[in-house]
Amino acid sequence: MDGIQKTLEDLADEFDLLGDWEERYRYVIELGGDLAPLSEAERSEANKVRGCASQVWLVTEPKGDGRVEFRGDSDAHIVRGLIAILLRLFSGRRPADILAFDVRGAFARLGLSGALSTQRSNGLAAMAERIARDAAALNAANG
Repeated sequence: MDGIQKTLEDLADEFDLLGDWEERYRYVIELGGDLAPLSEAERSEANKVRGCASQVWLVTEPKGDGRVEFRGDSDAHIVRGLIAILLRLFSGRRPADILAFDVRGAFARLGLSGALSTQRSNGLAAMAERIARDAAALNAANG
């Protein structure tokens, strides 16, 4: 099993160990607590993710080895946790691998699709779309 898929299965195993969605929400919030804060300069309009009810910022950093690192933050605890999940899946990967991954399937595998409010689901989709858009731009630039 390769990188992103393995990470997804690890996350799914962690979620499966938890009972109900109340416990899973607490775990998602806990994951968000581990995010490194962004600087004030990184909380810019250019890094802001559109389509989220909360304030969300994503920073994309291409690395010399062809991989891309993502960092993010939000003003909402649950959203910080969702960012942490996305970063765990995609940060440190190659853009082509990110683009080939079925992110909607991943959300379904983790049970996020049915457990989040419509507003949160739309925000999660907007964050994933931003990551995919940045990965596509880097993939095209690296030819």
